Amino acid sequence: MRKDAVVADRTSPDEELMRALYEEHAGPLLAFVLRQVAGDRQRAEDVVQETLVRAWRNADRLRGTPGSVRPWLVTVARRIVIDGHRSRQARPREVDPAPLELIPAADEIDRALRLMTISDALGDLSEAHREALTETYFKGRTVSEAAEALGVPAGTVRSRVFYALRSMKLSLEERGVTG
Repeated sequence: MRKDAVVADRTSPDEELMRALYEEHAGPLLAFVLRQVAGDRQRAEDVVQETLVRAWRNADRLRGTPGSVRPWLVTVARRIVIDGHRSRQARPREVDPAPLELIPAADEIDRALRLMTISDALGDLSEAHREALTETYFKGRTVSEAAEALGVPAGTVRSRVFYALRSMKLSLEERGVTG
């Protein structure tokens, strides 16, 4: 007995069907799928492979089909291509984050440190000076509006703002903040 005859005896009917399907339909199926995937050979080969795997899973059903199974294979391949297209449309395309690292961005750490330093410097002021600055600079009120809110004359607010700004400047310079 020849060696290839022994191997042929060991092959199952499903394997024989798959070999026959591959030999008869893989080439034309690949050509069809290549047109469907705009010439992307790797994708086309993946689709043909998946189509043949599905044929293998349905081998008992295909064996009883009269005529050619090529229409069934083409339909399955077309549906695999459509499903692949839909799944790519459903999720965003993955991109390399490297170009984003080259885009200059505002450094929020410097801003946060500056705000902390200013907040510390405000804490060094007397309560009256801090209130005058808060009403005029941070709340955006005029001197008259701040005077009314604080219950002091407008001249007092001007004086407190002047001395508060001078103290803030010295306090910030001591902390290394210039400008």
